[in-house]
Amino acid sequence: MKTSVINQIKTLLGMEVKLETMKLMDGITIFEADTFETDKEVFIVTEDEQKIPVPIGEYELEDGRILVVEVEGIILEIKEVATEEEVVEEEAPAVEEEVEAQATPSAKKTIESVVKETFFAEIEKLTNENIELKAQLEKLSKVDEVTNEVTELADITPISFNPENTNEVEHFQYASKRPRSIMDSILEKINN
Repeated sequence: MKTSVINQIKTLLGMEVKLETMKLMDGITIFEADTFETDKEVFIVTEDEQKIPVPIGEYELEDGRILVVEVEGIILEIKEVATEEEVVEEEAPAVEEEVEAQATPSAKKTIESVVKETFFAEIEKLTNENIELKAQLEKLSKVDEVTNEVTELADITPISFNPENTNEVEHFQYASKRPRSIMDSILEKINN
């Protein structure tokens, strides 16, 4: 309980989390989980370090235990292999073993199918996005055509200034009839 909470906090902080890894009996496929206990998340680690939830099924681990997954990516239980089961399997006819082998796909085939499904789903998503972007590009090219028409209208020469139309402004002088002072003569010399 404590380790899973600590691992969740570490992932939120971007710190490196140490996970348990186990190989299947084939020696190639690697499963990774916080701990290999019931109700914990378990992932398949691909060659390119991509983590995929483990598909539903039973998987025999390298140490002889059987990992049971009923909900995709969640461990239902881990069974210990008993010697009684091996004796019962030896007594069963070979025909039943062949039927079981054909009915239950190997973990490697299951992993390959999951990887292919995710790959093709990504390709389909990218093609849909490509189609949407092409539609947006067509809309933008239509907008460019409209702006070209607007710039053609803007090339028309505007009306130029007519020098004959002048507005004369009347200058109004305040207190024009008052006597002239020394200050008035100084300001007049400064301004002129």
